[in-house]
Amino acid sequence: MKVSIVLPNLNFGGAERLHLNLAEDWIKKGHQVEFVLMQKEGEYLSLVSPKINIVSLKVSRLRNIILPLARYLRKSSSDIVLVAMWPLTSYALISWVLSGRIGKIFVSDHVHLSVSNSEESYFLNLFLKYLIRFTYPIASGVIAVSRGVRKDLSSLGNINVKKIKVIYNPIAKEDPCFPASQDERIKVWGGNCFYNILTVAELKKEKDHEMLIEAFSLLPSNLNAKLIILGAGQLRDHLISLIGELNLTERVELPGFVHDPSQWYRTADLFVLSSRWEGFGNVIVEALECGVPVVSTMSGGPTEILNDGAYGKLVPVGDCNALATAMEESFGVLHDHDLLRNRAQDFSISRISTKYLNYFKKYKLH
Repeated sequence: MKVSIVLPNLNFGGAERLHLNLAEDWIKKGHQVEFVLMQKEGEYLSLVSPKINIVSLKVSRLRNIILPLARYLRKSSSDIVLVAMWPLTSYALISWVLSGRIGKIFVSDHVHLSVSNSEESYFLNLFLKYLIRFTYPIASGVIAVSRGVRKDLSSLGNINVKKIKVIYNPIAKEDPCFPASQDERIKVWGGNCFYNILTVAELKKEKDHEMLIEAFSLLPSNLNAKLIILGAGQLRDHLISLIGELNLTERVELPGFVHDPSQWYRTADLFVLSSRWEGFGNVIVEALECGVPVVSTMSGGPTEILNDGAYGKLVPVGDCNALATAMEESFGVLHDHDLLRNRAQDFSISRISTKYLNYFKKYKLH
């Protein structure tokens, strides 16, 4: 098959990462894959295989994408068009109709739109609801990355929940990931701490790093722990100020965006996710894949990944004291690291990419 993956760009983000994983695996399985981007930009561009074509529509605003995308889809004649992230999903569906409905089109959502829309977007909730209700029935299929996202989308778009397919994100690789040596721990984290606490996320409101830093400040000093926050974002200066106010400059670091954080996972003693809401939570799977114990807020997808606490500790969203307690308790118990690694394989790239392909094949052309 020829698959066109339509995204705004390839900036650092969970949706972008998972589509890169899918594309690479589909290439291995003999399919032809291309990225169709509004703008050819983003941190992940350098990771795209030479076997994957990248098309830039050179469109800077979403509202201007409909006709350029329609013209490209008509020329491309892809068997499958996969589009992620509303409102691009809705606009792409209109483009697909204008292109002559060539091939099949699938849309996927990765966040709780009712929450992220009200918190992060200028779009009115009414516009969100009506645009989804008008456009999503056009799609060959609709995908949600977790049961929570499916429930939210079903309510917003007045879509029968049975018509939304839940396919978890493809994150875990086939290669086993084992802890690093003490020398590597010291090289990555420095030799002045005993417990290494890691989080990986864009520095934005959704991830609630303020609460994480405050919770970290409540840990007993004799734990001698260090917190590393990997990621870039608009809240960096604010978080640095907070770290200074809490006298944590020597114990909390923000190294910025890292293309390959594997060395950080392999040398971490605990992974923490403090999000206010989370469609899935790719970074939790990445931590489990390396056998790293996890503490997370009950922010949506993480609860499903950790199976209601069977594979990690869960705390209420925004509860600073509960998060601090859970982190401290995690250092006082033995963890079955192989159990965590095995859980990660439920979200392996190969397994999940096959689920996508099977779903594509299930639907007949319009």
